[in-house]
This record gives sequence, C-alpha cells and structure tokens, in this order.
Amino acid sequence: MKSHPLRDPVCNLASIILLFVLLYIAEEYLDLYNKRILNLVAINTILALSLNLIYGFTGMFSLGHAGFMAVGAYVCTLLILTPGQKKSMWMLEPIQPWLEQLSFPLQLSNLFGGANNPALHEFAVQLGFFGAVLLGGLAAAIFGLFIALPVLRLGGDYLGIATLGFAEIIRVLITNLTPITNGALGIKGIPNHATLWWNFGWLVFTLYFIIALMRSNVGNVFKAVRDDEIAAKTMGVNSFFYRVLAFTIGAFFAGVGGALMAALLSTIDPKMYVMMLTFNVLMMVVAGGLGSITGSIIGSIVITVMLEWLRIVESPLNIFGFTLNGIPGMRMVIFSVLLLLIILFRREGLMGTREFSWDFVFRTGRKP
Repeated sequence: MKSHPLRDPVCNLASIILLFVLLYIAEEYLDLYNKRILNLVAINTILALSLNLIYGFTGMFSLGHAGFMAVGAYVCTLLILTPGQKKSMWMLEPIQPWLEQLSFPLQLSNLFGGANNPALHEFAVQLGFFGAVLLGGLAAAIFGLFIALPVLRLGGDYLGIATLGFAEIIRVLITNLTPITNGALGIKGIPNHATLWWNFGWLVFTLYFIIALMRSNVGNVFKAVRDDEIAAKTMGVNSFFYRVLAFTIGAFFAGVGGALMAALLSTIDPKMYVMMLTFNVLMMVVAGGLGSITGSIIGSIVITVMLEWLRIVESPLNIFGFTLNGIPGMRMVIFSVLLLLIILFRREGLMGTREFSWDFVFRTGRKP
C-alpha cells in the first residue's frame, strides 16, 4: 500500500511543532543543568551531522573538525563582544582598533534605536547573534575550501593526517595572532546567547538542509564517490569538485556548531581545540552509524547523556552507609569500554546505514 502523498510533510510539520512545544516546557520547568545537557545534545548533533556528511556520506576521513570549530567560535565571539569587553581582556597586546569597535548587537541596536526601547534592543541583540553565528560558519567554510583544494587529492589515512595537520596550524595561528584572538589567554565572558531556541533552531535547519541535500542528485553523487570513485569518474562525475563541495559544507556546519558552543560555554581558548575534540565528534558518528542521519542523532544523544551520567563514578558514593571514594578518570574508562563493545558487536553502529521513516512507524503493529 502506497503512503498518502501529504502524510510525510504533515508528520514532519507536526514533529517540528511538538519539538518546539517540548522546548517551551523545558525552558520553563527544567533546571540549568538539564538545560545545559539539552543544549549540548543539539550542538553535538550539528557537529556529528557535519562530520557524517564528510566521512559517512562522501567517504573522506577527516580529522580537522576541531580547526573549523575554532574558526567559527572565534569569529562569532569577536562579533558579539562589546568594545568594553575587548579593551579590558586584551592585556598582552592591544586589540586591533578596527576589531575593537566591531560589535553586531551594539551596532544593530544603535541602528534600530534600541537605546530607548528594550524590545528593539533585545531584537537587535538576537539578530546580531544570528549574523555572528552565520559568519562564523561562512569563515569556517572558507577555511575548509582553502584546505580542501590542496589535500583532497589524497585519500584514506593520508587525508586524515593532512586535515589533522591543518587543524593544528589553525590552532597555532589562533595562539599567535594575539592582537586578534588574545592568544593563549583565550576569551572569557562571552555573552550566553546560545539558548535552547537557538541551538535547536539551528539543529532543525541543519537536519532539513542535509536531508534535502542527500535526497537530491548531489547527494547521490556523494554516495557514488564514496562507494566507488573510479566508477563515478568513468560515468563522467567530477569527483574532486563534489568532494570539495561536501568538505566545504561540512566545514560550514562545524563552524556553526563551534560558534554555538562558544556562546554556550562563555569561554574559549586555543587549548580547547585539540584532536580530542574531533575524536569525540567522530565517536558519535561511528557509534550511531556512518552514512546515517538518524544514527548521528542517536549517537549524539546517547554519548552526550552518557558522558554526563557517568560523572557519578568520579564522585563519592554513599551506599547503605558505606562511602566509596570516586575515581578520577573512571568515567572515560567506562565509556571507552562501552564504545569497544559497540565496535566489537555492532561494527556498523547503532543504526548502520538505516534511516528513520514514517512508513516504518505506520507499518509497526500492522499485520502483513
């Protein structure tokens, strides 16, 4: 039996409405800790989807995600800080004069006359944050394009090593460009604009964009290049162009995720953007299933929540009157063992290459 042509769009719209109803309830009734976990789930899902586009759907083993996140985070931060914050924080060397006066929320507020109208001021602040996140993603995409052009002719492990090297170059540049980035001191007191609404709004947009992309002819080409690049070239596909395109789009969403993460944590410094950050995102993609959008969502949720819940083993426990001292680092040990079990017994990940579909939901429970 064929599905009704309007069923899927209606179900998708109903799901989005339900999501935002749940977000409203969470915003009103959850405490700060649980809100933070939900925010981390949304941002990590964006990062996992962006890496899955590069690695899972196009077959390029990249270890440069931390570099793109750093670019997005620093660009967004520099655009939303006030001139007063910039002047007080840049102590090793003074900030560049043109950069000190650049503040999207402040300039938009002055443009809209927000000084005398709190509602217009708040609108200008949120619009400025949106523009800063967007430009952070675009800056990361530009870096991704410049990196892709020389290194994407490589393949396999060589590509992974090259992208890792470029991520380290970006981190070293951030450390040494003190008049722009404040160097090794990092940036503190970033305005916390990354609310549940913004993070999940960007997640919905990322999901919609990647789903639409993978259902198009471009998505089919990405998969063809991943499965057999030689056969794709034989059919007249410019594989290098499509690899660069996928890499640049993935870098854009990595920059968006980095910008949102910076606004959520309210502090950034170059030591945050090491290979371990890329490894954490890669872990979510592999655990969920390479080449599965649903898998990236499930992997991000499971790993983010698990990493938070396992903190209990590092804190003192009181069981039936006996106090057990927590073991520092045990959280990552247990998590690594669980990850090994997934790799050993579910090598293709939790979802493999399967995707969620409304057909499956409506078939469940129906007799054959």
